[in-house]
This record gives sequence, structure tokens and C-alpha cells, in this order.
Amino acid sequence: MEADTVKLGETQAFSGFSVNDIQAARKFYEETLGLKVSEENGLLTLHLAGGRDVLAYSKEDHVPATFTILNFPVRDVEKVVDELTARGVRFERYPQFAADTDAKGIFRGEGPLIAWFKDPAGNVMSIIQQES
Repeated sequence: MEADTVKLGETQAFSGFSVNDIQAARKFYEETLGLKVSEENGLLTLHLAGGRDVLAYSKEDHVPATFTILNFPVRDVEKVVDELTARGVRFERYPQFAADTDAKGIFRGEGPLIAWFKDPAGNVMSIIQQES
């Protein structure tokens, strides 16, 4: 008799990342970014549009991700950059993209408009312009 086959492609997989301060992360994601967030057993769940959830967990020896861990597609990057800047978000300016990055931190080189920022734990995120 053959054992049941594991079909991970049929599970509701989700992603996660670490932070060094759950309460600071919760305040940032809820108040600054305006996301719906829940907390259970010391873990944050970021409830994203389309029924997608992302887990944020505390890690004592947290090291910030050096790559983009979460992308937020928006219709108007410039408008969102202005709104988030007013809420205290600082947009990153990377030396390798300096020639194509404007004063607001919007990369206007090849590909879609994109602006990178960090959460309180130093993890890199972006807003990226998409038409739909």
C-alpha cells in the first residue's frame, strides 16, 4: 500500500521574516503603513490584500534582510512616497542606482518605478508602480 503523497502546492503557504522588536514592528505596520495586523503568541500576522498573510516574528539576534522582503504594488509611486514621507518613512538611496534615483528616493531607471524603505528592524521593503 502506497503512502499518501504530500502536495505542498495545495497548501496555503505563507512567508515570514524576523524583527528585533515586535511592538515597534506592529506600530510601524499598523500606524505608518496602514496594514491590518494581528498578534498571537508573540507573532505578528500582516494581513495583506487578496487574503495573503505574512508572519513577522521576534528574533533576538535578528539581522536585517539585505534584499527586498516585501513589495507593495501601487498605481502611483510618487503619491505614495509623498504620503509615507509625511508619516516619517525615509526612502533609501542606493549608490549603484544614484544616477537614476530622484530626490524623493524613487528609482526611475529601467523597469517600473520603485522606491525602497526599511521597517524599524532594518528589513528592506518597496513600493512598486503597477498599472493594475
